[in-house]
Amino acid sequence: MPSDHATVTPLDALWQPSVILWAIMAGEGLALLLTIAPGATEDHWSYFGLASLCIQWVLLLSLGTLYALRHPLSRVRPLLIACLAIALLTVFTWGALGAAWLLLGNDWGMSTGAWRATLLSCTGIAVTVGLLGLAAFHNHWRARQLAVRAKQAELEALQARIRPHFLFNTLNTGAALVHQRPEEAERLLLDLSDLFRAALAGPREITLADELALVRRYLEIEGLRFGDRLRVEWQVPVALPDLAVPALSIQPLVENAIRHGVEPVATGGDVHLQVATNGDWLEVTVANALPSAPVRPTKGHQVGLNAVRARIQAMTHGRGSVRTTTAEGRYTAVIRIPLTP
Repeated sequence: MPSDHATVTPLDALWQPSVILWAIMAGEGLALLLTIAPGATEDHWSYFGLASLCIQWVLLLSLGTLYALRHPLSRVRPLLIACLAIALLTVFTWGALGAAWLLLGNDWGMSTGAWRATLLSCTGIAVTVGLLGLAAFHNHWRARQLAVRAKQAELEALQARIRPHFLFNTLNTGAALVHQRPEEAERLLLDLSDLFRAALAGPREITLADELALVRRYLEIEGLRFGDRLRVEWQVPVALPDLAVPALSIQPLVENAIRHGVEPVATGGDVHLQVATNGDWLEVTVANALPSAPVRPTKGHQVGLNAVRARIQAMTHGRGSVRTTTAEGRYTAVIRIPLTP
């Protein structure tokens, strides 16, 4: 079954470290401009410190409030969200100036009229900064969406390349088996139907248990083709983690292991598949023995490996990985996926 994920909205990006850092830097820049502006107090350091404190509180409170309200606001039109953001900046600006007036009103040496003028000026600054911030954030979100769409297009292109390759190999296997052992054709067609359904469904996510079931279907087909030449060793826990993986992400690694480690050798070879948890990570290992001389190893274009790596990284936002190693006559591919989203 496909996994369900919460919809990502623009407000989800407000509490990211990069956004907070840019907000703080913009606030410090605004405080510096207010300090060196004509007509500012001669005590520049005190003025800069007070302006910086007020601006940072206003910005962070506004960002935090919008982020806290992101779920109910996900059903609100963007124009209303923009108006709410401007209103929050204005209200928090008034609150910061009110607190400063209560604490420093007499000590600051400003008259009531000067405080009113300051309130009007800061209100105008808050509205202006809010409009500029909304424009910048709109451009940031559009750039992010374009990057996501480009990545999705890349993944779909990789998936489109791996589908014909996968279907071609399985159809060849089926054609050979129909001629050699027609009594096993029904079993073969049932397994092929499950694999074809997964391959043609496009990029999606399924549970780890469902992906391993597809791998077993594929190995049953290849077992009919190679017979005793294919030796498979499974190390899978009884209770699998309730985790989503890209559909057909483990199967291409198993297919590569058979193609490069079993098919070229007259006596066949072994494929070792292990699923284990290591701390906060799920590790899926697919290993095979490398053919020794005089067998000439087959060369591939790594389409399947590259597609799996790209889809794992996209699903885990760069946290997951697919690593391959060659040591002591064995080729090993390891998929690592974080157990927590």
